[in-house]
Amino acid sequence: MKARLFREDQAIRQPRVWGLVAILPAGFTLLLIWQVWLGHQTGPHPMTNSNVIGWTIFLWLIWLRLITVKLRTTVEPDRISIRLRGLWNVRRISAADVSKTEIVSYRAVEDYGGYGIRLTKRGRAYIASGDRGVRLTFAKGGKILIGSQHPEELAKAIAAAKLPTFPASSGQSD
Repeated sequence: MKARLFREDQAIRQPRVWGLVAILPAGFTLLLIWQVWLGHQTGPHPMTNSNVIGWTIFLWLIWLRLITVKLRTTVEPDRISIRLRGLWNVRRISAADVSKTEIVSYRAVEDYGGYGIRLTKRGRAYIASGDRGVRLTFAKGGKILIGSQHPEELAKAIAAAKLPTFPASSGQSD
């Protein structure tokens, strides 16, 4: 196992978004109350009570999963890993491919269209919260922004990950 140079977990704290995402499960909760508990049918072809209960539970579980997603950034010797824990697979970047690292300030909504994983003309962005991060520029072209609460530490770890490592000396000289 490789030694970790940096690790950061950031919760995506966007109560307005959580409220918007909760509209559908809340609507099904109202339908559940109206149809199952109060006994009123809705529309000419109402859902069965078991379907209403099932969909309500399912939608609240999806909502709960979405509000517990975290952005995890890990730097190890020779690679950077970024993931939204709970949703997507890990994105692994070879530290050798990074030609430039810079600490930047940004406006998540205005510059990248919001939080989460974003693909824009500015490049790909992984943003959980805040307004600071590290922008990686690649030798082959392209950029990635990694939002961080500790951008200075992240940039130092990425610089350390790019340093070549040498095998331990055997004590013999040539």
